Amino acid sequence: QVRFVESGGGLVQPGGSLKLSCAASGSIFSFAAVGWYRQAPGKQRELVAQIPGGGSTNYAGSVKGRFTISRDNAKNTLYLQMNSLKPEDTAVYYCNARRYSGNWAADWGQGTQVTVSS
Repeated sequence: QVRFVESGGGLVQPGGSLKLSCAASGSIFSFAAVGWYRQAPGKQRELVAQIPGGGSTNYAGSVKGRFTISRDNAKNTLYLQMNSLKPEDTAVYYCNARRYSGNWAADWGQGTQVTVSS
């Protein structure tokens, strides 16, 4: 089973930027979709951005135009560039992938904490 390790989080002021990385223990090329998710305190985990296997990227409405998802298949790594950060972006950010069966490709990791505060 593939494993994902997220990194790059931290404390940033509103309007600032961060770039998250997600290193996979195996190939991320063959999944139905790979993506970033986040969970804020007291809220359910939500999709932030994903790259489908055969289509264009898609984003949650709240981050569209500010976040950019990308991947490096050669490095088995997924990235999330976050610009113009807002306090409501504060959450633990996770990456994961969906198999074509619909199942998750991996257990959820520890994620990386992003805190946007002045």
